[in-house]
Amino acid sequence: MKRLVKPSAVNGCVKAPASKSLAQRTIAIASMANGKSQILYAGTSDDVLSAIEVCKALGADIKEVNNKLIISGGIKAPEQPLNCGESGLGIRMFSCIVATLKQAVTLTGKGTLAKRPMGIVEQSIRAMGAHCKTQNGFIPITVKGPIAGGIARVDGALSSQVLTGILMAAPLARADTTILVNNLQSKPYIDLTIDTMKAFGVKVDNIDYKEFYIKGNQTYLPTNFTVEGDWSGAAFMLVAGAIAGSIKVKNLNPMSKQADRAIIEVLIGAGANISIQDDFIGVSKGKLNAFHFDATHCPDLFPPLVALAAHCEGESRILGVSRLRVKESDRAATLQREFEKLGIKIEIEGELMSVFGGKVNGGKVTSHGDHRIAMACAVAALAADGEVEIDGAECVEKSYPDFFEDLAAVDANIG
Repeated sequence: MKRLVKPSAVNGCVKAPASKSLAQRTIAIASMANGKSQILYAGTSDDVLSAIEVCKALGADIKEVNNKLIISGGIKAPEQPLNCGESGLGIRMFSCIVATLKQAVTLTGKGTLAKRPMGIVEQSIRAMGAHCKTQNGFIPITVKGPIAGGIARVDGALSSQVLTGILMAAPLARADTTILVNNLQSKPYIDLTIDTMKAFGVKVDNIDYKEFYIKGNQTYLPTNFTVEGDWSGAAFMLVAGAIAGSIKVKNLNPMSKQADRAIIEVLIGAGANISIQDDFIGVSKGKLNAFHFDATHCPDLFPPLVALAAHCEGESRILGVSRLRVKESDRAATLQREFEKLGIKIEIEGELMSVFGGKVNGGKVTSHGDHRIAMACAVAALAADGEVEIDGAECVEKSYPDFFEDLAAVDANIG
């Protein structure tokens, strides 16, 4: 599907979508809890819908009533392979969760997930004492537990998602578990995991993000949980306000553990006007200057940061490029390629991405099946000097199904 975004002066208020990162964690843990949980505002992104289907296949009873998921937990081996859609978090998380079962379980996916490396999943699950085999480092993944507990070493350099899965599975191990982690990235996402586990009655001891201790033979307790708004998706709307007018975003927790809350820090540093109120975050256009930011622990911010930097005076420098190589696309190369079509020069050297702000031209770009690339190009187009056509725009369904509708609601000219 193609979308046409024309230069627009935006003004209005939108509600941030539900955090798919938090929703997926909550749905999975509620499905492991024996009893009935209620999850409010889980959202309808593709990744969340995939998590629901996986949990149903694992034996959880899940019903939706008035924006509320009612989950009766208890998991067992599925009759068919588990399809995790295109969710990187989903397949890494559920691979670890099914390692608590005695039967072999195969997990697969589709689309861009077929290109994402899964060797770290194989290594980490084996370290927990279970069997795991990938297809030459890619999906499908076959896992046979149960995990034993004990001491496991995990490499956190590539992704924190496997550690999230191991942490969630460890309380169900036969013995206590100590996880020794090297070079952990995306630490705020681990905070999110630990806080969610705590809400369901399980405690994790975190020693400086290098060692985690979890008691075995624990039981998750059912609870009622409200999923907060997604800072990752909201970042695009906040940047839209900074470059093209004024936008208020509701349903955001200013004290959230989500890594992408750091967008506020960047916007302030770049010169945007920020208003943080009890019921909304407001951003309006100011004189934007180049910024420097380390996105190592919040790599999903790279696309909206590039859209922002494209409209800032001077050279903006963003650190953490290696975290982009194994997303839905090679985001570093894709951002460079697509924004250069719009007249914006991007240089990449090692961990550093330099974006040279200036005049954003109209043109034709493609998403490469990556939801955040589509949204970044759309936001940058709002203050371009001509219309931008985005091919493959339907991929926003993965995380923010109402993205283009929300842009239109704040007076963006969307075709």
